[in-house]
Amino acid sequence: MAAAAQAAVWLLDAAGLAAAAPAPWLARLGASERQRYQRFIRAERQRQFLLGRMLLRQAASALLGLPPDAFTVEERVGQAPLLQRAGGGVAPYFSLSHSGSWIACAISRDTPLGLDIERIDPTRDLIALARQAFSSQESAALLALPEARRSAAFFALWSQREAEYKLGQPSQGGHCYFLPHGQLAIALCAAQPLAAAPTLHGISALE
Repeated sequence: MAAAAQAAVWLLDAAGLAAAAPAPWLARLGASERQRYQRFIRAERQRQFLLGRMLLRQAASALLGLPPDAFTVEERVGQAPLLQRAGGGVAPYFSLSHSGSWIACAISRDTPLGLDIERIDPTRDLIALARQAFSSQESAALLALPEARRSAAFFALWSQREAEYKLGQPSQGGHCYFLPHGQLAIALCAAQPLAAAPTLHGISALE
C-alpha cells in the first residue's frame, strides 16, 4: 500500500532582504533561468523571480537532505519550469507563488501541486472583481457575507482558483487546503489527497 502524500509550504518574507545584493544568488542560476531573469523589465519582478528560485532550492534541499546547489532548474517555454537533481534521481514536485514582498514554494515527494498566495487587501473593489472572476452564485454568497468577513473569503476563493489552475485541474475530492496567515490567503491544491494539512515553514532569510 502506497504511503499517503505529504507536502510542505515554505513562505519567505522578503521585506528584510530589500537591500541584499543579488549577485551571489544570480551566480547560482542556470543559463535558462538567467535568460528569463533578464527578460523581466521591472526590478521588482526580477527580484521576485530570483528569490523564488532560491527558495525552491532551499525547500528541495530541506526535503531531500541535499545541498541547495544539488538542484538545477530548466525553463520551458509554455510550461512550468523543470526541477532536476544533479547526477540524476527523482526531483520533488513543486509550485511557486508570490504576492508583494511574499514568496512561497510548495514542495512534495509524492504528488503534483498548485500553490497560490494573495495579500488580503480589503480596499479593492471586491464585489466588482468577484463578478468578473466568479460565478453568479459565488458572487452572491460573497455579497451576503458581513463586510468584516468578505475580504478574507474573497481572497481565499481567488487563491483556490489560481492554485487549481496551476495544478492543471479543478479540485476533485477536496484536495485543496488553506493555510492560516494574518496577511495572506494561502491555498494549496494537490493531485492526491494529503495525509495531513501541509506544514508551513515561515522564514525571513535564505541560505
